[in-house]
Amino acid sequence: MSDHSKSSPLKMYFSVWAALLVGTIITYKAAFLELGRFNAAVALTIATVKALLVALFFMHIRGAHEKLLKLVVISTIFFLILLLALSMADYGTRLWS
Repeated sequence: MSDHSKSSPLKMYFSVWAALLVGTIITYKAAFLELGRFNAAVALTIATVKALLVALFFMHIRGAHEKLLKLVVISTIFFLILLLALSMADYGTRLWS
């Protein structure tokens, strides 16, 4: 049987939950800032960090094999770059009239 049957301490779960709440508040506050073309980039970056927290702690990837952890982090960064590039390409080609 794998190590996934181990229960993580409750304190860690509440800490991650609090970090996710703080990330949500930061996302909400950042939506009202005038960042120009970087509004989407900031929102996607915050969302990526929150998704990484969920994957690492709630999906128990943090305690998994080191190669799996590297794969998750690298794929998270790759998809963040991909989403940012596509969002900025869309933003740059719009006609603002």
